[in-house]
Amino acid sequence: MAVDFKDYYATLGIARDASADQIKAAFRKLARQYHPDVAKDKKNAEAKFKEINEANEVLSDPVKRKKYDELGANWEQGVPSQPPPNGQRAGGQRGPSGAERGQEFHFGGTGFSDFFEQFFSGGSRYGVPGTEYDAGERPGSGAPRARRGSDIEGDILVTLEEAMHGTVRPISLQIAHPATGEAETHSFKVRIPPGATDGRRIRVPAQGEPGRAGAPAGDLYLRVRHAAHPDFSAREADIYHELEVAPWEAVLGAELVVRTLDGSLKLRLPAGTQNGQQLRVRSRGLPKGKSGERGDFHVIVMVRLPTELSPQEKTEWEKLRETSRFNPRAAHNP
Repeated sequence: MAVDFKDYYATLGIARDASADQIKAAFRKLARQYHPDVAKDKKNAEAKFKEINEANEVLSDPVKRKKYDELGANWEQGVPSQPPPNGQRAGGQRGPSGAERGQEFHFGGTGFSDFFEQFFSGGSRYGVPGTEYDAGERPGSGAPRARRGSDIEGDILVTLEEAMHGTVRPISLQIAHPATGEAETHSFKVRIPPGATDGRRIRVPAQGEPGRAGAPAGDLYLRVRHAAHPDFSAREADIYHELEVAPWEAVLGAELVVRTLDGSLKLRLPAGTQNGQQLRVRSRGLPKGKSGERGDFHVIVMVRLPTELSPQEKTEWEKLRETSRFNPRAAHNP
C-alpha cells in the first residue's frame, strides 16, 4: 500500500530554505491558533494540530529534515511513493531475527500519518519475534508449528495536557497479509496514564501480530511522543515555560500571574532578575506515578526589549543611560 506524501513545508507555511528560528516561529504561531484547548472547531483543530506537530517533528530535527528533503526531491519529480528497501512495509519492518514477516500494518488514532510511520518513526516496528513451541505435531505430518505472534511497536502522539490529566484513546490497527490480500482491523481503547513521560512504552496485551496454529497473539507497545506545545516543554516530569517580561519588571521586581497546564499561579519576580534566569515552582509539573508526587514547574525569564521607540521613549532611555550607575563593562575596563 503506497502512502501519500506529506508536504511539511506547506503545512507550516514556510519556504524550503527556512531557518530553524523561522520553523520554530511558524510552528508556535499555528500551534497557538489550532490548539484544541482554544480553538472553537475542536474536531478540525485537533486534526490540524496533529499535522502541525508532525511537520515540526521532522523539520525541527536536522537529521530528519535532511532525510525528508532527500525524499521530497523524488516526489517533486512525480515519482510515486515507494516502500522502504529490503521488503519493509509502511509501519512495519523485519523482526530482530531478520526473518521477513510479509505483512504490513497501519495505525489509526495514534496522531501520526502512515508517511511519518514509514520514514520517520524511531525504533523497530516489530519488537520481539514470535515464539515457536511444540503443539503436538509429528515430524513430517505437515501440521503447522504453533507460533506466538510478534510484538508490534508504534508511536502515539500525546499532548502535554493529556500527559498531565491522563486520557483514553481509541486506536485501530490494520494488519494486511499480502499473500491473501486480506486485512484484519482491530479496534480498541488505550489508557494514557497521568504523568506519561516522553518515550514511555505502554503495553497493550494481545493486540500485536496474530499467532499461528492457535498460538496467542503478540502484544502492542505504544511509545509516547509528546506533542510540541507552543508555550511549554517537558523533561521527564518537569515542565518548562519561557516567560516574557518587561525590562522594568526584571529590574524592579513584579507579581505576575503565570498560566500552567493545570490552572494559573502567582509568581513573584525578584528585583534584579536576569535574562535567562530560572525560577522553580515545586510540584506543579507532571504527576509521578500513583504516589501523588509531581515534578516541578520551571519558569525561564526572557527579558523583552523594545524594538521601536517613540521620541519620548527614546528621551527617557537616554536619561536613564546618563543617570544610571550600572555599567556592565566597568569590571572589564578598570
